[in-house]
Amino acid sequence: MLVTTPRFLIYALIFGLAMIVSAPHAFAVDTVHRVVMHLDDNDPERMNLVLNNAANMSNYYQEQGEEVEIEIVTYGPGLHMLRADTSPVKERIMGFPDNFDTVTFRACSNTLSKMSAKAGKEVELLPQATMVPSGVIHLVQRQEEGWVYLRP
Repeated sequence: MLVTTPRFLIYALIFGLAMIVSAPHAFAVDTVHRVVMHLDDNDPERMNLVLNNAANMSNYYQEQGEEVEIEIVTYGPGLHMLRADTSPVKERIMGFPDNFDTVTFRACSNTLSKMSAKAGKEVELLPQATMVPSGVIHLVQRQEEGWVYLRP
């Protein structure tokens, strides 16, 4: 028995190490991928790039059977993406809830206040937009919460 005890301990140790090394892979299917992107340009090309990235990511993870949450945060001139009166991608955004329910849109309240003051009236946003107090602060908070940050 003294001869088999060390061998048993070695096998147990190897088995235990194998379990520890493979553990992250075993839990990967339960991971929710959280991605936050930002847009601060009033450029239709960049807006479409952001939307394409979000759609492609959403499709990819859905095909893999994995969960994903994607937020597009707009501030500064990028808020035009979500403005009802000036968005060059309004039709695409209007279709996102039906096709990409994993993608949400955040609008900077600071920027909206400045745009409304400059326009002399309340600027209306698309119904898909959810207000955040500050777009930049929201990006920082999401990163502190472990979200992956992308700037397309």
